[in-house]
Formats: sequence, structure tokens, C-alpha cells
Amino acid sequence: MKVSHYWKAVAAAVTAGAAAAGTALQDGVVTAPETVAIVLAVLGGAGFTWAVPNRPKPSE
Repeated sequence: MKVSHYWKAVAAAVTAGAAAAGTALQDGVVTAPETVAIVLAVLGGAGFTWAVPNRPKPSE
């Protein structure tokens, strides 16, 4: 298993989760629906990004 194949999905998941958490923390409290939104953002960011293949390297 090469970790380099997964970095794109990991970066997308962290970014989406951080954005959702930042929005949820605006009032200083994270509610249950906000927690669900954060989890779905992480899963969606990782899942959709992982599903899209990287562009193949051009052959020279």
C-alpha cells in the first residue's frame, strides 16, 4: 500500500472537516447536527476525491 496514492483524499477530508468545524465553532458550541455535518464533510471530501482518479502521467 502506497500512502502517496491516498494523500489527495486525506488532504480533501482534512480541509472539508476543518471548514465545517470552523463554521460549527462560530458560536462556541458544537451541536449534534453540526457534528453530523462535520462527519459528512470529512467522509464526502475523502470519498469523492478518492473516487476520482489522478490524471495519468504523460508518456514521453
